[in-house]
Amino acid sequence: KPVAQAKGEIGLVAEIYRYYADNAEQLLAPNTIDVDSGSASVEKRPVGVLLGIMPWNYPHYQVARFVAPNFMAGNTIILKHAPQCPKTAEVIADMFKEVGVPEGVYNNIFATNEQAATIIHDKRVQGISLTGSERAGQAVAKEAGGALKKVVLELGGSDAFIVAADADIKQAIKGAISGRFGNAGQACNAAKRLIVLESVYDKFVEGFTDAVRGMTLADPLDEKTFIGPMSSKAAAVNLQAQLDSAVEAGATVLVEGGLVKDKPGAWFKPAVLTDVTESMDVYREELFGPVAVVYKARDVDHAIKIANDVPFGLGASIQTQDAALAADIADKLEVGMVTINAPSGTEANTPFGGVKRSGFGRELGTLGITEFLNYKLIRDKS
Repeated sequence: KPVAQAKGEIGLVAEIYRYYADNAEQLLAPNTIDVDSGSASVEKRPVGVLLGIMPWNYPHYQVARFVAPNFMAGNTIILKHAPQCPKTAEVIADMFKEVGVPEGVYNNIFATNEQAATIIHDKRVQGISLTGSERAGQAVAKEAGGALKKVVLELGGSDAFIVAADADIKQAIKGAISGRFGNAGQACNAAKRLIVLESVYDKFVEGFTDAVRGMTLADPLDEKTFIGPMSSKAAAVNLQAQLDSAVEAGATVLVEGGLVKDKPGAWFKPAVLTDVTESMDVYREELFGPVAVVYKARDVDHAIKIANDVPFGLGASIQTQDAALAADIADKLEVGMVTINAPSGTEANTPFGGVKRSGFGRELGTLGITEFLNYKLIRDKS
């Protein structure tokens, strides 16, 4: 990850811990219920031990959004980090120890998938939270269901980035570049599908493709670098296979890119496709890397149809200067999050999560602390 983006991630992590430190008391306060006689209240209590299974793409942020609210709620954590970042996992564990988190409250483990399944079935574990691929989510949900354990899943996404006819095109292009290619496109809520209204399509595509052609792969330790290598050679090879499949099926290449074969590592030059049709696999697949797909929409209804015609429902972005239009489109999008006039993002005090095959449950904001609580009714009829 480019160092400038890594620093941005750490800044967000700090905001998340501060948010729950400042607001947990209020968020966990009992709720009183108006009853005919006596009193009734709902107490919010921890459920116990939780297993977190976290990914590699935002290794500090993913842990923070799971751990911070659950620490404050009184739950204890077993954390299985991605095998790609063991050093980060150790740093996080050391950080909690350094600031005085009691022993046993946060437990960093290096476990296989088979060992994780065993942990899920342990009677002491009361809930599981996973951020990862659709396949990983299916496996964990199956194990958790068999063990009658609650699970929160934040899975893949194929977020739409809708550019309306009245959009500020320069702003839209800037947002599309950062939304699609930040972290080398390796984000669940990246702007993977750019859906542009016909009347501004040519203008947007010209500016967007010029910007992509001007991007250079560079040293991630350089503060000026925007796009570095992908996370692994295997990930880059898989993305190349998806790109090749789309081209072979008839997609048009607007900007040539792909795996850089003469350079060691997982360097992948950004690519842009159009003319992707419903018959192609990539129409409904998630492209987890620096490949953008641009669609031309006849009108707003067509744009919404394209946006919803995928199995995922994480987030979406709308570029328009018409507030009423933005509200109408947002209402019709089958997603968990909509951002207007900016690429999809995340904040400490706003909920994060999706619908359909993007998973279920929410993290962050006021909802992030509610997922793993025992809402205990106290009813006094005396």
